[in-house]
Amino acid sequence: MVGDAQTPPASPDQIRWRFRPHLSETLMIVAFEGWSDAGDAASTAVRYIGDQWDGEPFADIDPEVFYDFSSTRPRVQLDHDQQREIVWPENVFSTCAVPGDADASVITLLGVEPQLRWRTFTEQILGLARECGTDFVLTFGALLAEVPHSRPVSVFATSYDDEVVKAHELVPSRYEGPTGITGVLHTACRDAGIGSASLWAAVPTYVPAAPSPKAALALVRKAAEFSRHAVSTTELEIATASYERQVDDLVSDDEETREYVEQLEVRFDRGTAGPFNDEDSLVDEVERFLREQPE
Repeated sequence: MVGDAQTPPASPDQIRWRFRPHLSETLMIVAFEGWSDAGDAASTAVRYIGDQWDGEPFADIDPEVFYDFSSTRPRVQLDHDQQREIVWPENVFSTCAVPGDADASVITLLGVEPQLRWRTFTEQILGLARECGTDFVLTFGALLAEVPHSRPVSVFATSYDDEVVKAHELVPSRYEGPTGITGVLHTACRDAGIGSASLWAAVPTYVPAAPSPKAALALVRKAAEFSRHAVSTTELEIATASYERQVDDLVSDDEETREYVEQLEVRFDRGTAGPFNDEDSLVDEVERFLREQPE
């Protein structure tokens, strides 16, 4: 990782505005691609909510001082005119129109965890949040765990904020150890007086590379319940059914994996499945996952 001393100094404001929406009492829903996005579930969920609610990008964060581009490399692609262009890591804010609730204000932030200047990075998010009247931040995460793909996805909600824990009957965060950008963001929200909470979904360890629309669906449903804003989930439900069929086929082709999944199903059905139908155990599983990430 390149140290801060080797990067150019950050300007006071790295937000690049396309336009400035006039919002108040705004909910911001956030996901970062990377280590906390197993099965692409968190990023898929935020992207899906934006699509369902006609999200319109209005700002992004200039990536120049927040990434080590030898680690998070930009990509080359061809545009519609077949001209070569460079695609840099993006952190894009979109404003959404919640169907049936003209007074609701929702912003989505879909991005990539930075390598550098995390405090400055979170200051950019909070600066935009203040300007857009954000009073609550909800982050999504997903982790690999010993869970069966054939059973309901476990999602739990936690918060660093005691008032939020009480108001929403959440699990208080007691975690100590290495953290990601979402942990830094939640602490910054608490210090700034902005309510925040985190939703985590469990993804099967035996299909780590496969995108999980099922976990994304669980996050979307939990967010809808949490925010009291309805989200149509038909497309994710169809994708989930296809995902389950494909994983069924893969599992059935390997005897060892089939036996392993059957054991997980038995444990789940008996209520002894550890991290996926006992909330305290799921919290422990998330904390173990965080501690095992490379520092």
